[in-house]
Amino acid sequence: MNPEIPLNEYLNGRKALVDQALEKFLPGGGNDPAVIFEAVRYSVFAGGKRLRPILCLEAAAAAGGKTDVVLTTACALEMIHTYSLIHDDLPAMDNDDCRRGKPTSHKVFGEGIAILAGDALLTEAFRLLGDREGMPGVPPERVLQIVCEIAEAAGFFGMVGGQVMDLLAEGGKADLQNLFAIHQRKTGALILVSLRAGAILAGAGETKLAALSDYGRRIGLAFQITDDILNVEGDPSLLGKGTGSDAARGKVTFPALIGIEASRLRAEELVREAIVSLESFDDRAAPLRAIARHILERRS
Repeated sequence: MNPEIPLNEYLNGRKALVDQALEKFLPGGGNDPAVIFEAVRYSVFAGGKRLRPILCLEAAAAAGGKTDVVLTTACALEMIHTYSLIHDDLPAMDNDDCRRGKPTSHKVFGEGIAILAGDALLTEAFRLLGDREGMPGVPPERVLQIVCEIAEAAGFFGMVGGQVMDLLAEGGKADLQNLFAIHQRKTGALILVSLRAGAILAGAGETKLAALSDYGRRIGLAFQITDDILNVEGDPSLLGKGTGSDAARGKVTFPALIGIEASRLRAEELVREAIVSLESFDDRAAPLRAIARHILERRS
């Protein structure tokens, strides 16, 4: 990362790289039944920061790897993330009508097609992860490791488990320990595995992998705390969705438990700790350091 290039410009460039690859991986018109391909592409290309695939790319770069080795995996991670958003927005879950400034998938295509679009993205993600041509020169054991880690991060002990815990906690009482567990699974697990996958594919040693994992755990929690804060005081026009929904549903959040200011201080502490985790890395980790700081500044 050239220090003279603003972070937003750099991230937009990485996002464009990911979007170009996603265009290649996701079929468009001419396929049957057309509606499922339309629904999948509607949600994937509705916007978004592409944080998880970018973290995957940057972890690989920090470990001395090449972009072409991890780009397919980065796209698979974005597909998994998008599937989770489609399902989270459903009436049986968060019941959101708007995502990234556009009507949610079930509002456009109906609940049945939205569910199937999420299913298709999750399935296609693992097909991509099994495509050896997408990871040139990577030993099979590394591929198997990331497939297993990504599956765990998306399943019982990761994102799905966290979503279940979040649903069960609505309207009830919870403490900080429970809240940490929810956020670490629901949001943090996929962020963490994005970094680990990039590093593993790049051949990172145990020391570097452990450091990137520490970084990932901290920014994953900081990201969710910032999300909680934005749901209280964010600008809906920038967020692309309404605010106040967490309180309306009785969700357990950091602002609800400890207040806005204490939540903000906790996020700042986590970001400082995340940057310290990268002390052993050279300037190739500069984007990761900048992304950590950016989490505190984001408005969407």
